[in-house]
Amino acid sequence: MNFVSVRIITSDVQRLVHFYGEITGMPVTVYTEDFAELATPTCTLAIGSTRTLMLFGGDIARPADNHTAIIEFRVGDVDAEFARLSDLLRNITVQKPTTMPWGNRSLLFRDPDGNLVNFFTPVTAEAIRKFDR
Repeated sequence: MNFVSVRIITSDVQRLVHFYGEITGMPVTVYTEDFAELATPTCTLAIGSTRTLMLFGGDIARPADNHTAIIEFRVGDVDAEFARLSDLLRNITVQKPTTMPWGNRSLLFRDPDGNLVNFFTPVTAEAIRKFDR
């Protein structure tokens, strides 16, 4: 088995496409007005509209109602990313760059739908070994 994707359901695909393209600096492939993907070397973040839910049987997910998951991106330098994105993150930052007890430097913010996003950089030898496997 191989974990390959997480999908966000939204009522505004284009808004999230723009946001994730801007924060990552990576291209987001828009397949239709209802579906797009941000492909990284290790996983894909899919963005689907509420209309795609009908293909799965109806009202099975609600956009902008996530209170459990955090979408995480490993970055080279959390502090540099925070500086680069300071204007965009001004009103959506949950936690400025902080070194966590488990050895990652972490920046936590919300996307336009309110989903939590974490940029992190391993800073301790133990954390670096964990993520370089």
